[in-house]
Amino acid sequence: MILIVLVSFVFSFTTCYAQMPGNKLDVKASYELIRRILPGHYSYFTVKFIPKSEDKDVFELESKNGKIEISGNNGVSVASGLYYYLKNYANCQITWNGTNLKMPSKIPMVPHKVRKNTPYDYRYYLNYCTFSYSISWWNWKRWEKEIDWMALHGINLHLALTGQNAIWYRVYKKLGFTDEDLRGFFSGPAHFGWFWMGNLDGIGGPLSQSFLDQQEQLQKKILERERSLGMTPILPAGAGHVPSSFKERFPDAKLKRIEWGGRYHTSLLDPTDPLFQRIGSMIMREQIKTFGTDHIYSADTFNENTPPTNDSTFLSNVSSMVYKSMSSVDSQAIWVMQGWLFVNNPKFWQPAQIKSLLDAVPDKKMIILDLWSETRPVWSRTSAYYGRPWIWCMLLNFGGNVGMFGRMDVVATEPSKVFRNKDAGDMVGLGLTPEGIEQNPVMYELMMDHVWRKDSIDLDQWLRGYIVQRYGKFSPDAYSAWQVLRKTVYNGDGSQGAPESILTGRPTFNKDSRWTNTALYYDPKDLLYAWKLLIRCSSQLKSSDGFQYDIVDLTRQVLANYADQLQQEISTDYKNKNLESFESDSRKFLILLDDIDRLLLTRKDFLLGRWVNAAERIGTNTKEKLQFEREAKTLITLWSDKEATLHEYACKQWGGMVRSFYKPRWSQFFDYAISCLKENKTFDENEFDEKMKDWEWDWVNKQEKFIEIPVGSAVQESGILFKKYSFLFK
Repeated sequence: MILIVLVSFVFSFTTCYAQMPGNKLDVKASYELIRRILPGHYSYFTVKFIPKSEDKDVFELESKNGKIEISGNNGVSVASGLYYYLKNYANCQITWNGTNLKMPSKIPMVPHKVRKNTPYDYRYYLNYCTFSYSISWWNWKRWEKEIDWMALHGINLHLALTGQNAIWYRVYKKLGFTDEDLRGFFSGPAHFGWFWMGNLDGIGGPLSQSFLDQQEQLQKKILERERSLGMTPILPAGAGHVPSSFKERFPDAKLKRIEWGGRYHTSLLDPTDPLFQRIGSMIMREQIKTFGTDHIYSADTFNENTPPTNDSTFLSNVSSMVYKSMSSVDSQAIWVMQGWLFVNNPKFWQPAQIKSLLDAVPDKKMIILDLWSETRPVWSRTSAYYGRPWIWCMLLNFGGNVGMFGRMDVVATEPSKVFRNKDAGDMVGLGLTPEGIEQNPVMYELMMDHVWRKDSIDLDQWLRGYIVQRYGKFSPDAYSAWQVLRKTVYNGDGSQGAPESILTGRPTFNKDSRWTNTALYYDPKDLLYAWKLLIRCSSQLKSSDGFQYDIVDLTRQVLANYADQLQQEISTDYKNKNLESFESDSRKFLILLDDIDRLLLTRKDFLLGRWVNAAERIGTNTKEKLQFEREAKTLITLWSDKEATLHEYACKQWGGMVRSFYKPRWSQFFDYAISCLKENKTFDENEFDEKMKDWEWDWVNKQEKFIEIPVGSAVQESGILFKKYSFLFK
């Protein structure tokens, strides 16, 4: 009976909806989202269209006839209304790392009508790097969950890069390139981000035709779902990245050989070369033919590369030609550009150079992503991008590292404060631009709470609500713990990103390793009190999925900090040639790594197996499965190959990885150091590093099965380790 009523409702509403020109609300898509989120309670919700408010998205909540009516101007507004209801009336929460959807036995009513409209035109999501550090191996099931998460959190503008290689493949084949030419061009999935940005070729490749087809079909499903919810996907435009054999096909082409990261090389076509426009237009036409368009495109010039000249005319011509390659095919084209180049090389990008690059694009036809607003805002030193529309973004994460990190007080106040600042120019939205996701859920919830408000967030009040939504009930101890976390790990004072533990670095006696900066901006002893408080309320909150994640994450962070302390004690033992202390402390370190690994195995969020097995599954044949498994392991260890300078940049404190990768490295390091002490010879770090390169490369290429189902109790294991390491409190 309920189903008949609902079908009747949708049919009658859709008939009415079809008569409203310009509407973007797909009632069926919105209702299906509600059913995916609340399969046991979806019948208690109805959906209704309302027009935009002052040309901005809006939603309303109201109780009618024992049901919750959600009204909105599109699917994102309706989903946001649903999430607002779930958080504020049902005390629920949905994050990557812990979800609470335990609805009350009697669905709560909304006592008074709620109306929320956003002040922001755009709520942007993703970074090119996210497609490598987090998204590489996603299938449709995982994408479906992410699109729902996006809609619930109010995101309406999304970087949509999946399937792009199929477009490039067809274009370059039309230009006469052979499959052999392209074998060394396309990278593997874990390196797509830098391939698309023109930083590297071939790493992790080649790609099979079946994989290209698979990704193209996946992108079509992604775009169909996003558009049905009223989202605007941003498709990539051509930016001149061409195969290394390009000169053989076009001898007169103006090419620039680009070096990135000290050792990766690509060929970029000069924008002033007529071929730039020709190829850019071909890519646009093929893409629109395949995926359709919403008239917004992404392209990055000079990503982490210095232009050959700072001449304003040259920079203006480059920008003009890039935009022309879009607008010549789509007259409505709007260019969205990551502003990372201005952060990465501020010495080059002075006001004159930035202005030249931006002014060459017609007014309102370019939107700049102020990519790292919470730490290094560029808008404030460029007169708000000289009048261009721009978006305030939280970057937060580098390399997909899992360390607890964020600037909680900054994120709570700055977006709305800047939006109200008359000097902020045309700030048109908010954005999330992390290199990697699926960590620090509190920061993403906090940031996206700005979407439907104009005022700053009162963190004391907000944290109270966050605890109830996340854990299902309020706990004074949990609240006190979060206040400690706010002032320590989530203070982010002066740090560019989450400090890493030396346990993930290539073994050394130094405090830091190549990409492992262990400097803390807080006293690690202060964090112990938060750990004690969460342990104290664990019996009360142990059934909460969010609490289970948080207690493991905090326990992991405390023990990782202790690993840094212990490693320096070991270093002192070696310098003092105290063999007995060295052997004792090194045993403690290896036992600590075992304890951390066992802890991490209790949560799906921290399992190496999820990453490696997903890579293997996405391969379309046996050879490709092995190839992707190898690439997945490469990215999070050596990054590209055994001589890579970026090794450990994307390190992961994951269950299975600590045991199989980090611990054996440290064990070999300690064995070598002990032999040096016993034989009274000098520790040769260069010799050890060379040995490690070979061992690491063997690990990458070795097949090994890793579990992807958690083992043990998160809360129980955290409690055991709390007792075991209670001496840290002394």
